[in-house]
Parts: sequence; C-alpha cells; structure tokens
Amino acid sequence: MCIGQLGNLLPHVTLSANLAQHLMPAWGLSAAEGGLMASGYAFGYMLAVPVLTTLTDRIDARLVLLGGSVVSGVATVAFGIFAQGFWSGTIIWSLAGLGFAGAYMPGLKALTDRLPAGDTSRAVTLYTSSFSVGVGLSFLIAQILADRWGWRTAFYVTGIGPIAMVVACLAIEGRRPTPRAGRLLNFAPVFANREALGYIFGYGAHCFELYGIRTWLVGFWTFVVAHQGAPSWLSPVLMSFCFAVISMPASILGNEAALKFGRHRAITVVMIASACVALAIGLNATAPAWVLALLLMIYGLTVPADSGALTAGMSAAAVSEHRGATLALHSTVGFGLSAIGAWGTGAALDAAGGPQSAKGWLLVFIVLAAGIALGPLALLWARMTPSEKHLSRSR
Repeated sequence: MCIGQLGNLLPHVTLSANLAQHLMPAWGLSAAEGGLMASGYAFGYMLAVPVLTTLTDRIDARLVLLGGSVVSGVATVAFGIFAQGFWSGTIIWSLAGLGFAGAYMPGLKALTDRLPAGDTSRAVTLYTSSFSVGVGLSFLIAQILADRWGWRTAFYVTGIGPIAMVVACLAIEGRRPTPRAGRLLNFAPVFANREALGYIFGYGAHCFELYGIRTWLVGFWTFVVAHQGAPSWLSPVLMSFCFAVISMPASILGNEAALKFGRHRAITVVMIASACVALAIGLNATAPAWVLALLLMIYGLTVPADSGALTAGMSAAAVSEHRGATLALHSTVGFGLSAIGAWGTGAALDAAGGPQSAKGWLLVFIVLAAGIALGPLALLWARMTPSEKHLSRSR
C-alpha cells in the first residue's frame, strides 16, 4: 500500500513544482491566480472526499481506491495535453484532486480494514509519512522533466505513477464491510465525538501550513537564488526534494513522541515550534542562502511532525462503525484548509509586493505561522468539558 501510494503521489505537486518557474510566466498569472489554480486540487479533493470516503463504510474501500487512482492519473495527463491557461488549468487540476480524494483516505481505510486488531498507530503513521516521500519524488521528477523537456512532459510522466496503486489494489484480497443502514453522509456521530474533532481541526491547521509552503517553496527558493546568490548546487530542485523527503522521518518521530509523551502535548509543542520557525524564515528572508537553507530544513522537520500523530489520534478516537465518515470529515477539513492555504499565501504575496519582494515572503510566512498556531487551540478545545467551557466564558 505504501509503494502504491508513492505512485499515486507522483502527480501531487507537479503543478506547484512548476508554478513559479514555468506556468506563471507562460500564462501571465499573478501569485493569487497561481495559488488559486494550485488550490483547485485541494478544492476538488474536498468536494469528493465526503462521499467517496464515507462510501467505504458501505463497499470495499479497495474499489474506491482503484477508481480514484485511475481518475487522478488520467486527469494529470490531461493537464499536460489540454491546459492552456488559468481556467482550463484550474478545472483540470480540480479533477485530478477529485481523483486523489478516492486514492488517499480510502487507501487508509483499505489498509486499516486489513490490519490485525490492536494498536495500528505505527502502521497508520508509516502510510501517512510515506506521503512525504511521494511528494519529494513528485517535486524532483516534475522539475527535472520540466527543465529538460518542458512542463507538459512533467504532467505526462507523473500521470503514469498511479498505475502502481492500481497494481496494489489488484494484488490485495477483497473485503466487504458489514452492511449498514441509514444515510450515507451522516456526520452527526462524528460531530458528537469531541476527541476526534480536536484531531480533525488540528489536522486542518496542519494542512493549511503544509499546502501553503508546498505551493510556494520553489518560488521562495527561486527568490533566494536570485537575491542571495546561493551556490548552483543548492537549486530549487534539491531544496524542494530534501524538504519533502525529511518529512517522513519527522512524521514517524513525531508519532513516537506522541506515544511516549502524550498526543496532545507532543502535537502542541510541534505546532508552536513550527510557527516560530516560519516567523524566523520570514524575518530573515534576505539572510545568506545557507542560513535560509538551514531554517528551511528545520521547517521541513516541524511542518510534518504532527501529521502522523494527528491522523493516528483521529483513527483511534473514531467509533469503528463510523470510521469511514470520520476519515471523510478529517480529509474534508484538511484539504478545504489546504485550498485556503495555497490561495491565501498567494494573495498575501501579491499584497506585500509579489514574488520578488522580501516583504511579500515575510507576509507569506506570517500567514503560515498564524494558521498552524490555531492547531493547539483546537486540541485545547477538545480537552475542555462543557462545564469548563462555561466557566472559561464566565471568566
């Protein structure tokens, strides 16, 4: 399943990896338009994931995973063939995100349905953290192909990646869930689960920060190269690849810390640290390249370190008969805020001077820091009983 997910993730940041250097100049896009086009992926995901993931409570998640993988790959190839500007690019990329909605959380459901009883947090964390390796490969392959053979080639090649998950789906045994009555999109039991909601809202803050930095990481380092004279080997390709790949050990270690010190405590510390690092990067946007490279690598550790613990916590808190609906809300909130993160950081960049302005990048990182700082508040809310909430309001 993890190997199949690597294939499914090859298209994931193909657009973001080529946005600042290829697509925005070719189509004359502003940063806000570029961010909005990138957010189309998360928006399409957000629209489809409630139905597709909740559907896994009724049918074998493997079937949803298979269909979503095919749509994701076909839409990515279609972007390379048909995209001609902002509107066509946004629509096609939204369809790719819609396909990925059937390829990520349904994949997690297909995996957990086949795991033995007991604590599955390490297996869930391995699956979610392999996301980072897939994103790193997507950054690497998409930029190398675009620089050598044009950005359309990058979409053609990465669109083939989901075949790996198709093979994985065909290789695992079928498993039908226990038939259930009631409405398909019934999120009432999930909203009644305060513990799960805390992790879900915390995941939303995490996704806002993660998608915001992934959308503009290449653009930011392009700014650094142009203004701070980074050595030629310290290229946007290398920086984006390293930033993404170190996310896997960071996510695994973050979950281990959560198991040892408690999930809420570990996640809160990581989120506060991430906000501080984001502010440090923004305030030092004109510092020497080696300083920014070091800060970005630290940020590459703090941004994903809460991901596995948040998803594992949500999965553990979910009631078994409503796990599909819980996963659906988890993903809907996460990728909905991902879309806002990609667009919001682009709008902030435009508002403060654009991609060639240090003030623009300062505002981008302030927005990212503010977004992740909301995560600890969500976890604090989840721990409060109704009586504690009333008391805090009366104070």
